Amino acid sequence: MDDKRILYPQQPILPIQRPYAGSTAKATRNAQASFGQVLDGKLAKVEFSQHAQQRLQSRNIQLSQEQMRKLEGAVDKAAAKGSRETLVLMDNQMAFLVGVKNRTVITAVDGDSVKENVFTNIDSAVIV
Repeated sequence: MDDKRILYPQQPILPIQRPYAGSTAKATRNAQASFGQVLDGKLAKVEFSQHAQQRLQSRNIQLSQEQMRKLEGAVDKAAAKGSRETLVLMDNQMAFLVGVKNRTVITAVDGDSVKENVFTNIDSAVIV
C-alpha cells in the first residue's frame, strides 16, 4: 500500500528559560518608568504642520519656551474638554489653530492679522 503521510521526528520539549531573577524585577520597573516618562514627554509636545511652519517663517513669529508651555497647556485644557479643533489666542499677539487629537498646530497668525481674520471649523477657543 502506498502511504503518503509524512512523519516528522519528535521535537523535545524544553523548559522555559528564566533570566536571572535578581535583576529582572528592577530592570522591568526601570524600563516601565522610563517608557512612561518617554510617552508622557511625547504626548505633551505640540507639533507644527508644514503649513504652520511656513506661516511662522513668513510672518516672522518666534515662540519662546514660556509661550510654548502656554500653548501646550492650552492644548491640554482643550483636550480635557473634548475639543477637536481649537483656536488658541495668545497674549493678544498671535493665534494658533490646533488639531487637538494629534496635538498639531495647523496654522499660525500674527497679531496684525488676528483682528481681521475669521476662523471657521473650530469647536473651541482658549485664551492664554
